[in-house]
Amino acid sequence: MGGEFRNREIETMTPAELARIQEEKLARQVRYVYERAPFYRKKLSEAGLRPEDVTTLGGLARVPFTTKDELRDSQLADPPLGSHAAVPLADAIRVHSSTGTTGRPSFVGITRHDASVWTDLTARSLHAQGLRPQDIVLHAAGLTMFVGGLPVKDAIEHIGATFVPIGTGASEKAVMALQVLKANVLHCTPSYAIYLAEYVRANYGLAPQELGLERITVGAEPGGGIPAVRQRIQNEWGARLTEGMGNADMAPIIFGECFEQGGMHFNAQEYIIPEIIDPESGERLAIEQGVSGEMVYTAIDRECCPLLRFRTRDRVIVTATECSCGRTSFRIRCVGRTDDMLIVLGVNVFPSAVKDTISSLVPETTGEMQIVLDAPGPKVAPPLRIMAEYGNDVTDLPALKTKIEGLIKDRLTILSKVELVPPETLPRYDMKGQLVRKAYEEAR
Repeated sequence: MGGEFRNREIETMTPAELARIQEEKLARQVRYVYERAPFYRKKLSEAGLRPEDVTTLGGLARVPFTTKDELRDSQLADPPLGSHAAVPLADAIRVHSSTGTTGRPSFVGITRHDASVWTDLTARSLHAQGLRPQDIVLHAAGLTMFVGGLPVKDAIEHIGATFVPIGTGASEKAVMALQVLKANVLHCTPSYAIYLAEYVRANYGLAPQELGLERITVGAEPGGGIPAVRQRIQNEWGARLTEGMGNADMAPIIFGECFEQGGMHFNAQEYIIPEIIDPESGERLAIEQGVSGEMVYTAIDRECCPLLRFRTRDRVIVTATECSCGRTSFRIRCVGRTDDMLIVLGVNVFPSAVKDTISSLVPETTGEMQIVLDAPGPKVAPPLRIMAEYGNDVTDLPALKTKIEGLIKDRLTILSKVELVPPETLPRYDMKGQLVRKAYEEAR
């Protein structure tokens, strides 16, 4: 698998060669949005910029960031797609939507050209994860306005693999597809991969490995990059797990992990310019091994909703800038969202790190947990409240509580208060798992 590429020229291109392509497209894209999107004409003008000032990767750093709140405000003021849309709704062939912390959806339109770009880069990311024409893919995700639905279907079919649209909340049909259709690839969230394994054991009396899955590709939440969660899923199913990452406003699956399983490759080289910034200062950081910051995207081949320097709020760490697979793009892990991060006595804590710690104690725990907040974050007065399920065979709960709290202190350097609850007490999810419970909202 290591020598196979979907687009060898692009995927093995040197940084200098790629920069020439990106800068040519960047200049054209900035000119396009300046002329056709009032939102960006105003933003660039207020920054004292004209299109000819933004023709290089260095010049891109002068462009102000675009935030999710700005996009929502743009659509409220100029519905339905907002003044950042460069074409009218009539020119879009499909509309998707995304939600954020406010829950208010923002709409994302795509033209026929945009759909083609999405299909190409998403297929490239899935191909990097090993998807081939002979595969049968069980797609356990929504096919509604979710960008991980229909666009992923298009990409899977473009590769030539067989697409089985199970959707969400249909575990019985999922098992049927595994047994009868012999699906060998599962595409879902990490939370659902765990839930489905539990469902198979409880309702069919089978070990998940008996159903013959070979590969699992996950996304939409950081679980696939959490070592203990990844190991648990692979052990349950006897299958190789890889993860992908996209963004509803930019593209469905922008990053995809190769057979090395050492991080997700950037796979939208000629379509999107990625940056990593310090989330506090906004300073651009060098993309090199070990660097951690917030991912920022600029579309350079987009017609309907082309965004410049869009802040995703995804906190990533660069795991490598080279790979034995031959791809020359950098690799990352996503550790969480900057707006999910908690601060306990000055220590930054991502819920995914707590999840990793709890999951590392399976089978003493089930791996399921929730952080309970009694007041809005990000600052949390210690100890951090955590609910965790103990394993079926655990009898000494006080000892397990002490063990978990000690491990959290050793690994994360914070004090915690763990409440142990019986197995199957905490909610399960067939889409994104919820690692934080906002108890202060429930009390209103």
